[in-house]
Amino acid sequence: MEASFDTHVQHKSLFWLTSPLSSTKSNIGSKLWRYYDFGPKAVPPLICIPGIAGTADVYYKQIMSLSMKGYRVISIDVPQVWNHHEWIHSFEKFLDSMNIHHVHICGTSLGGFLAQIFAQYRPRRVKSLVLSNTFLETHKFAAAMPWSPLVSWTPSFLLKRYLLTGIRDGPHEPFIADSVDFVVGQVETLSREDLSSRLILNVNVASVGSLSLPDSFITIMDTNDYSAVPRQLKDQVNERYSSAKRAVLRTGGDFPFLSRPDEVNLTNCKTLAATLKASWSRTKTGSSPGFHTGW
Repeated sequence: MEASFDTHVQHKSLFWLTSPLSSTKSNIGSKLWRYYDFGPKAVPPLICIPGIAGTADVYYKQIMSLSMKGYRVISIDVPQVWNHHEWIHSFEKFLDSMNIHHVHICGTSLGGFLAQIFAQYRPRRVKSLVLSNTFLETHKFAAAMPWSPLVSWTPSFLLKRYLLTGIRDGPHEPFIADSVDFVVGQVETLSREDLSSRLILNVNVASVGSLSLPDSFITIMDTNDYSAVPRQLKDQVNERYSSAKRAVLRTGGDFPFLSRPDEVNLTNCKTLAATLKASWSRTKTGSSPGFHTGW
């Protein structure tokens, strides 16, 4: 049975109370990074990247569960970057500042797109990808937002209103309603610059090129009820990575990491374990980078 809203709030309160660092803010280069970092530092981390409406806080259920299983989890806010190349360079500086050489990335919506862009241009650093409700190109979003050149001058309340219209309203199952309420609360914490930079990243016309990462190290985790990302765009992701692992959630809405945390955590655990096993096998046998051990 899914947790009630009261349990959801209690778990988040417990996370805040037991966090040894709370969220960390660091000026790295010219960017302010806010993030949570839990788990052993000796292993490549799983880095969780939220969508436009998310913050580092939205992955607290993954942080609590996976870090207790011996995985390192870093959940980030997308910093104020204004194009995709700036994102790549800024994220790389973030990793360098923490002495992190290799990463697993879990990204949802815009976060999934940014994860793929980074994997395309910095292939040696990305060990695996978990992509949830995401897309390969931004053309459709750009066409739907003809006023995007004015984003940087748009008042915060209008940006928030526009962003919230993309979150499905109307009756939800309780666990999905709770996840929506939580994310809406996070939107209220974002500044005008946070909102405008993320919207610009979402509409700057770009597409993901070919990845050198084998499909066997990519997991596609989509909800099967609805999400703000059109089905056509999600289908393109499935077609591109035709041999990737699949984790289809029957329900969960836009924020399965909050509404279906057990399934999301299990998928991440399987991805990390399979990647670790494959890396160990390559070390022992000298097999090629495309070696896949299964789940």
